[in-house]
Amino acid sequence: MTKARRKAKNAASSPAMKRVQPEQASQSAAETAEKVGKTGIVDRMVEGGAVTRSQAASVLDAAVEVIVNALRTGKTVGLPGLGTLSVKATAARIGVRPGTSDRIEIPAGKKVSIKVAADLKKNL
Repeated sequence: MTKARRKAKNAASSPAMKRVQPEQASQSAAETAEKVGKTGIVDRMVEGGAVTRSQAASVLDAAVEVIVNALRTGKTVGLPGLGTLSVKATAARIGVRPGTSDRIEIPAGKKVSIKVAADLKKNL
């Protein structure tokens, strides 16, 4: 067991640690982590009445496709009011497999990074 895990385990078992009832924990998590999916976005686009549901879905699909294709070609995508999406390279590194503590090599790869717009940060 690593030092960090032992420390977390000891802190969790401390009597000073506030215990949360299971129903309270799930309720507060549900309130703060509501996900808006594709259907929710399409519904909000349709509420204005300017477009139909199929038109809104087509526009959203096209926008996602344009963004993904731009990222695949290494371009940066700026979305005003939301942020800037870019692809960053990750270096190869050595990791530890949980449970067995075996050392494994994690290959180099790519990840999508977002720099959140200042207006969005300010308004959260």
